[in-house]
Amino acid sequence: MKKFLAMMLTIVVATGTLCGCAQSADQLQADPAKEQGNSQEEETTTITIWHDKEAAVAEVLQNRLDALAPKINVVLERKSDLTETLKMVGNDPKAAPDMYFFAHDKIGVYAEMGILTPITDIIPEDELDRYLDQTLEAATYEGAVYQLPIYYETLLFMYNRLYMSDDEVPETTEELYAYMQENTKGGHYGFVEQHSTPYYAAGWINGFGGSILGGDKTPGLDRPETIAALEYHKKFVELMPGESEYATVNTLFKEKMAHSTIAGPWLIPTVRESGMDVGVAPMPVIDQTGQRISPYMGVQGVQVLKHAAETKRDAVEAVLRALMEPDIGAGLAKASGCAPANETCYEMEEVASDEVVMAMKETAEYAVPMPNVPEMDVMWTVAGNLLTDVNMSNKDVAESAQKAQQEAERLIESMQ
Repeated sequence: MKKFLAMMLTIVVATGTLCGCAQSADQLQADPAKEQGNSQEEETTTITIWHDKEAAVAEVLQNRLDALAPKINVVLERKSDLTETLKMVGNDPKAAPDMYFFAHDKIGVYAEMGILTPITDIIPEDELDRYLDQTLEAATYEGAVYQLPIYYETLLFMYNRLYMSDDEVPETTEELYAYMQENTKGGHYGFVEQHSTPYYAAGWINGFGGSILGGDKTPGLDRPETIAALEYHKKFVELMPGESEYATVNTLFKEKMAHSTIAGPWLIPTVRESGMDVGVAPMPVIDQTGQRISPYMGVQGVQVLKHAAETKRDAVEAVLRALMEPDIGAGLAKASGCAPANETCYEMEEVASDEVVMAMKETAEYAVPMPNVPEMDVMWTVAGNLLTDVNMSNKDVAESAQKAQQEAERLIESMQ
């Protein structure tokens, strides 16, 4: 009997020990999985976005993207030398950002470097239908959409209501010229602009059907339409100050020495702070062509670097989708007068009621997206020299245009 009890006790102890070991083993197997799950829940993917925007714009973007935390941590890093830095480090994942927020005109440069991923590799193309056609055109290079447009900018016709009433705003360029003749006196100017800067002169050239650089990447400086634009524009230049750089023109308008100007929306907060009752209006129609002065359009948006699309695809998609929300466009319009690229934003009262934003939307209907091809880097310099020769050195237009065309062709050929 004692032997039997001893045997039973041994079996019970052994069984208990085995059960205990089995339970511990289960726990050991479960705990690492539990710990691993917690680790995954707490794991954060960091997305770095370079930009060169003012604080008001960056704040709107950062506030919206912070909602992706803690799973995704978005770092907006301001780079004053963004374009050149990206050229140097774009192929180095350790030094390059994951995305960058910049104007569309450098897309071709970086696409040719092979560092960008088309947006449509991540966001289906049909989901981009909500964006203005002009912004998608600007974002497209060699048939691929490389930028998610966020907002755009165009030059605007601005006037000081102290001198020019809403009823006096010229509807045509000849009406503008007549106003200049009558009001350019005593240190005052009826109209001023940066007449010898290609970005500003492009509006006159485009309005004549000319071009600085054609869609086929061919310089258009010696085209008959371009020459006609430059010859016509000269009479307006003669009634403007000799110096036409940014500071001079904007100071004349801000200090109420110029009645009207063509300038970017970024000038409006400054002139309003000075107490000016500033108005904005459609560009005048060029009498000779029936087309409005057609300025360049610049589209600001986000581009994705290839290494990020390959290694952080889910996080990149989440960031893109956050930036596609209409509240981003509305927030930027309110904070900095940006015109949203997302068409649905214009159904929102805070956007539709903004005079400056709606003026840009109207101008965008006839504005021309800046060329986004690498060859345009050459054209800014060559076209600037041509404008200086014609407007400031009074050289023959046709002869100067042909000379500039040859120089542009030579420089572009050397890029090949």
